[in-house]
Amino acid sequence: MQASFLSSAAQTLAELARRIGPVRLMEVCGTHTVSIFRSGLRSLLPENVVLLSGPGCPVCVTDQADVDQAIAAASLPGVTLCSYGDMLRVPGRGGSLREAAGRGGDVRVVMSAMDVIPLALNEPRREFVFFAVGFETTTPQTALLLQEAKRLGVGNVSVLVEHKRVLPALELLAQDPLTGVKGFLLPGHVSSIIGLEPYGILAEKYRLACAVGGFEGEQILLALCALLSQAVRGEPRVVNAYPSGVRDRGNPRARALIDECFTPCDSVWRGLGSIPQSGLKLRAPYACCDARAKLDLPSAVSAPIPGCRCGEVLRGRLAPPQCALFGKVCTPQEPVGPCMVSSEGSCGAWYRYGRRGGRL
Repeated sequence: MQASFLSSAAQTLAELARRIGPVRLMEVCGTHTVSIFRSGLRSLLPENVVLLSGPGCPVCVTDQADVDQAIAAASLPGVTLCSYGDMLRVPGRGGSLREAAGRGGDVRVVMSAMDVIPLALNEPRREFVFFAVGFETTTPQTALLLQEAKRLGVGNVSVLVEHKRVLPALELLAQDPLTGVKGFLLPGHVSSIIGLEPYGILAEKYRLACAVGGFEGEQILLALCALLSQAVRGEPRVVNAYPSGVRDRGNPRARALIDECFTPCDSVWRGLGSIPQSGLKLRAPYACCDARAKLDLPSAVSAPIPGCRCGEVLRGRLAPPQCALFGKVCTPQEPVGPCMVSSEGSCGAWYRYGRRGGRL
């Protein structure tokens, strides 16, 4: 970051902070979490401003039971489970997808949902299941996969849908007295899809400051200044502090893709429980691609991981170093909980960068 900008932004933050009492803000994006650590932004925050890390990592919030169903699919004869790489080490009750592969399951890493199509065309006698994980950012890719499979008549492609919708989770956190958040640093990638309008309820109903931020240190500082400015004035609203990456209306074409293939449903988030209308399920024209029904996958039940406090971390109630497992038996090399698995998980970020200006 440029020294002159850094000095000016830090001074602005300090001046705003002097005009308010203690305030707790939350970033809701794993990329923000990592960038904040890498740039040392926490060390610039005034003492009365606390920045929490929320449930912004899709790998972290995918429920244990859903991981177990993916493992069950990968273990079936004639079935290939395709997944983004971060999901392979996420713990379920039955181990992880990487361990399932070690036991003979067919698990393949893909960079995009569309990578599944050529795999399925090349092996028409195998069923290729895409483990569809992610927020609104990656959901359009899954919709494109479904549309392309239908257009080409590829009948050996199905989807294990675990996409999440961000706003219902933010409403849950807005009502959590133990978190006590007063403003959200909103996710830039998700906002590029859904735009600003959906967040209006956070400002209007819950009286929370909101600002969409970019991912460079300077952009995050601008968004934090916008949040503190709202807190000082007592006028919560939704501010677009990332106009180069986010349009107010988002991406209408991407939203249309999502709406064509999916409809909202209740969904279980690891650590947060079942959140109404926070997930997605396939609409009727694509229901034949539902891997759960197509493969008759067994139901699974989540069980707490002994000693793991990822749920409290995802809610912003606990900083990762306050978990007794952190850095001892739970490390990025040997993760116990999901927040240590992903490069964008809160625990993983604290472990890698926490000594560079991390603050409880």
